[in-house]
Amino acid sequence: MNTTLVVILALAAGTYAFRLVGPVLHGRVTVPPRVQELASAGAVVLLVALLATGALTESGGFAGWARPTGVLVGAALAWRRAPFAVVVLAAAVTTAVLRGVGVG
Repeated sequence: MNTTLVVILALAAGTYAFRLVGPVLHGRVTVPPRVQELASAGAVVLLVALLATGALTESGGFAGWARPTGVLVGAALAWRRAPFAVVVLAAAVTTAVLRGVGVG
């Protein structure tokens, strides 16, 4: 059997087992409230780190000011509970306009 196929099958089996653990252990294992709070905070921290990396870097260097400004505009609109389409379009238009005028 091809090594790539073996790796794919192993990853598929592992993914299936990982997803199966939740329903199987539901009700049998209790997680303390503090651990639940830390897991929620950890998820938020990871998402913010991913956002910051994507917004501020490109090819290992600074992405320029247009992209972070677009992200800030989108974040401000999301904070004000604007519709998702408005948030995305405003962020994209802000970035495009700034790049168009040479802010880069």
